[in-house]
Amino acid sequence: MARYKEYDYSQGKFIPIHFDRQILPGTFEYSLHSLIDNEIDLSLFELRYKNDETGAPAYDPAILLKIILYAYSRGITSSRKIAQSCEENIIFIRNQW
Repeated sequence: MARYKEYDYSQGKFIPIHFDRQILPGTFEYSLHSLIDNEIDLSLFELRYKNDETGAPAYDPAILLKIILYAYSRGITSSRKIAQSCEENIIFIRNQW
């Protein structure tokens, strides 16, 4: 069984923002979150991860897919710009947790 880094959308950070309150129903972010978590089968990735006994936990493929699709929807296609957005933009940061 593949191991992933733990994440919790109800977890707060040192800034007064709760990530589970950032996704509002009716928005693109909400639809993307709902689609990936409830409709798309990502079990294919389970077979490719070989870190169940050794190695560091990997990021959940669902989170990575959300980040990539959200970035592309905003016209961000550069991996460096996506990485920068994950450090600076609250919507991208929320997708990581």
